[in-house]
Amino acid sequence: MVQEPGFWDNPQKAAEISQELADLKEQVDFWEKLEKDLEELEKSPEIDRFNQLQKKFEQEEIKVFLSGKYDKKNAIMSIRAGAGGVDAQDWAEMLLRMYLRYAEKHKFKAQVIHITAGQEAGIKNVTLELNGSYAYGYLKGEAGVHRLVRLSPFNTDNLRHTSFALIEILPEFSSSANGHQLTEKIKSEDLKIDTYKASGPGGQYVNKTESAVRITHLPTGIVAACQSERLQGTNKKKAMKLLQIKLFQKQLQTQENEKKKIQGKQVAAEWGNQIRSYVLHPYKMVKDLRTKVETNDVEGVLDGELDKFIEAEIKI
Repeated sequence: MVQEPGFWDNPQKAAEISQELADLKEQVDFWEKLEKDLEELEKSPEIDRFNQLQKKFEQEEIKVFLSGKYDKKNAIMSIRAGAGGVDAQDWAEMLLRMYLRYAEKHKFKAQVIHITAGQEAGIKNVTLELNGSYAYGYLKGEAGVHRLVRLSPFNTDNLRHTSFALIEILPEFSSSANGHQLTEKIKSEDLKIDTYKASGPGGQYVNKTESAVRITHLPTGIVAACQSERLQGTNKKKAMKLLQIKLFQKQLQTQENEKKKIQGKQVAAEWGNQIRSYVLHPYKMVKDLRTKVETNDVEGVLDGELDKFIEAEIKI
């Protein structure tokens, strides 16, 4: 197919097809290698080797449940501090670190593309790209309100405090490929483009240069911004891509079934709406309120050990 004349006339679509072929080849190679390893295991049984192969099989088996329309796509994640003041902003930054560590463990390429720092500490909101096979499929169930209970480090009396943050997940795709297409083209006169100096907490996530770009779609009020790159033109392209994704998601909201697949029910980041609780005081526990999966290893979870929660949600 890739050798056919004209295949690369549309580079974007050709790249997507090439990636799909590479993913299929990777799956075939995996099963062929597993079959060979099992044959060798039969000849020379070893319990450690058996456990290793079982773990590999279970990790691959989860992909059977990832058959949704967008599951193979990269993901766009937004984290927004909710009720809880500066503690909530600190909690949002803790969640950012948690998902960056999860991405690292799963070999997803993660990049913060826009961030708004809190005045005292933490972050008000952040948007990041997570690039990797099935990134959206794995992470789509993380959308919702995450609740933290702890002794507040920002309270002079060190009182117990409850904070909330909202996670939103969108699949990344080309707005003109594989059937993903806006019914109306974006008109230049409908866009308000602002440039500004990028900023972030401690400069640890973004480049602090005069290259940040914010694009506002005037008819809808939808805003997309990028400040991760040093070149203004590159940031503008990424912001435009994110705007297209947001507009397409808005378009799908008119179809209730698609809306549920893309982002789930819209909820406020406050009491009564959480999907998962992280308790650091008076005891230690992380509990998912949908699957009832729980663990006392709070430190491990906050360090990106999310597999048991994510896999349980996928299998529902």
